[in-house]
Amino acid sequence: MALRHSLKTKILACAVLILAAALTHSVWLAWMGEWLVHDDPPDRADAIVVLAGDPFGYRILKAAELAKNGFARAVLVSGPSGFYDVHECDLAIPFAVRHGYPADWFIPVPHDGHSTDEEARAVFPVLTSRQAHRVIVVTSNYHTARARRTLLSDWPGIDIRMIAASDRFFTPGSWWRNREGRKIFLLEWVKTLARFVRM
Repeated sequence: MALRHSLKTKILACAVLILAAALTHSVWLAWMGEWLVHDDPPDRADAIVVLAGDPFGYRILKAAELAKNGFARAVLVSGPSGFYDVHECDLAIPFAVRHGYPADWFIPVPHDGHSTDEEARAVFPVLTSRQAHRVIVVTSNYHTARARRTLLSDWPGIDIRMIAASDRFFTPGSWWRNREGRKIFLLEWVKTLARFVRM
């Protein structure tokens, strides 16, 4: 009898927990989405760096807007290879120019990196050659917190400010409401956890 009572208590407790999770899902799912974001206020910098990985151009346009507002004179555009044999920077810069920004603001940084860590190591020599000590980094909102941890490790001596660009599908407070948002969330959390366990 005692064993059966204990089992019933455990089942009831599980049911209560599941119900509570369901009723409060918008709160804790939003918290998990917001945990991926680190968005600093912009400040004057020696350069702006646009991290790769945005096929819609939100990152490059956000960086161009910051340059237009006088936060830095140079915009370094990271460009991994693999886009139909074209480096991403060679697509992103003309995109920004078509939106009215001067081409001479942008400095392409082509490379063959395929992770944030490899990208950071490819961009770092360009920053040091330009004697950049304070840098604004623009990337998608969901990528900012993880990218910041990587850059703090890979860019010693550089003061980093992360600026979150909007994303077409990922809104931290409601990412679960669309399929692409759910995919972005899952992949970013997998990458975040992989970094924590050094995979």
